Amino acid sequence: MNLFTEIRSLVLDTLQAMQEAGELPGGLDTANVTVEPPRDAAHGDMATNAAMVLAKPAGMKPRDIAGALAERLSGESWIESAEVAGPGFLNLRLSASVWQGVIHKALAGGEAFGRSEMGKGQKVNVEYVSANPTGPLHVGHTRGAVFGDALASLLDYAGYDVTREYYINDGGAQVDVLARSVYLRYLEAHGQAVAFEDGTYPGDYLVPVGEALKAEVGDAYVDQPESVWLEKVRDFSTDKMMDLIRADLKALGVEMDVFYSEKSLYGTGRIEEALNALEEKGLIYEGVLEPPKGKVPEDWEAREQTLFKSTEHGDDVDRPVKKSDGSWTYFAPDIAYHYDKVSRGFDALIDVFGADHGGYVKRMKAAVSALTDGRVPLDIKLTQLVKLYKNGEPFKMSKRAGTFVTLRDVVDQVGSDVTRFVMLTRKNDAPLDFDFDKVLEQSKENPVFYVQYAHARVCSVLRKAEAAGIDVSDAALSATDISGLTHEAELAVAKKLAEWPRLVEIAARTHEPHRVAFYLYDLASELHALWNRGNDEPGLRFLQEDDPATSQAKIALARAVTVVISAGLGILGVVPAEEMR
Repeated sequence: MNLFTEIRSLVLDTLQAMQEAGELPGGLDTANVTVEPPRDAAHGDMATNAAMVLAKPAGMKPRDIAGALAERLSGESWIESAEVAGPGFLNLRLSASVWQGVIHKALAGGEAFGRSEMGKGQKVNVEYVSANPTGPLHVGHTRGAVFGDALASLLDYAGYDVTREYYINDGGAQVDVLARSVYLRYLEAHGQAVAFEDGTYPGDYLVPVGEALKAEVGDAYVDQPESVWLEKVRDFSTDKMMDLIRADLKALGVEMDVFYSEKSLYGTGRIEEALNALEEKGLIYEGVLEPPKGKVPEDWEAREQTLFKSTEHGDDVDRPVKKSDGSWTYFAPDIAYHYDKVSRGFDALIDVFGADHGGYVKRMKAAVSALTDGRVPLDIKLTQLVKLYKNGEPFKMSKRAGTFVTLRDVVDQVGSDVTRFVMLTRKNDAPLDFDFDKVLEQSKENPVFYVQYAHARVCSVLRKAEAAGIDVSDAALSATDISGLTHEAELAVAKKLAEWPRLVEIAARTHEPHRVAFYLYDLASELHALWNRGNDEPGLRFLQEDDPATSQAKIALARAVTVVISAGLGILGVVPAEEMR
């Protein structure tokens, strides 16, 4: 139930009636007519641009159309008033019964209130995290994991068929470095003194992996050349790291549907198949790239390579897919991986990358556009850096040095729920400050506390009402008479509830789950404002002494708030609080 959509339908029906009555020319295109919240809430509940859109094709003045439309809409039971503003906008105020109806619909719909069929079952692949399997996930991965998981849940809520996917980067040189690092820990487990050279991973997280390798093979690899152990230790180490990564993700409440190995693309013909598909379109050729812009590196030399004509699909330059020595570039398996996604029948692809992948966006979009002739859209969302603070001091991290702050460090300190909510309190492409002290504060400045406190407050009211013998079941509340809820503070809460279905569709369409976190904070603010006014105006309190019917009506409003907060937190992967501790 999207109230804005319903009012738009009312406006369109009215415009049709005006055409049939000769007040407007027939056959007008009303596709661009919108009904939205006005920029200034003081102007009304909703505003439509109908007169502005139709004035030119109708050959009429916008204010004349708006005036005639206002006169007709004013006769509708849903519309309290319709006022022409500015050059021809029409501001609408809805009757109290409309907002009261939202409360009943929220209670009757429960978790389904706000769910949308916008996606129409389209298959969407959301790839996120996809960290190199060379160590535990760090705080930067945490933001990508939370964002990707919330986006997947949001799209599911909006009616899409979503697959969550992790691309294991186990096909490059970094896994050889991992194997060598684990081998040093293996030798250490056998009592040998070892030195970690530059380019290896000295973190303590590899100590148990080295010990596990010793338990697996004994001393079979001790003092043996790489040719004996490198491949086997690489596979062993990658498996152990992925076990660790899966456990870290689970601690954050993230579970993937698919783990896809980059290594599976090599030696299987899949890379060749993807590039052949591009070659058949005339997009693969042998050529020499121009030198990079700016200062040219001393070791740069012009050499012939196999190139992809990515410029024909929006990229700045063509991209190499095979080096002059015949080996694949890192871009080639990524093309093959996305070709595989497309072959699996997805209607849309979303990749969630870290901030360091900004230069990768155009080339990957060009590849998918070329492979699908533009049929399958690829949206790449970049998550900016997270700066950690504790006791007023910044936390620093360095993956190679082994002193980085891990995902598990963050979750162990503040919990999964706080971690997830805070990671969504900024748009994904904006930097985020994560202060371990502030995220646990119990104040309005802490959004996760403020939203959870609203939910817990209502739960407290429900418990007290139940103890007083008031039926607070959803069935009873959804049937109770709430016509007495007419105070501006009560209607303000109902109006914010009405925005939820529309917000879901906007957030899903723009791939911006942070909008849900922002909305929940605003809804919580309206609930708290009503609660606080009740301290001064007893008639606004949810529990009215010796008046169970009025209490039940007011509790219906409060309960509707928890329905939406619970649904919103569910999208974010956060468990609603029943009480605050």
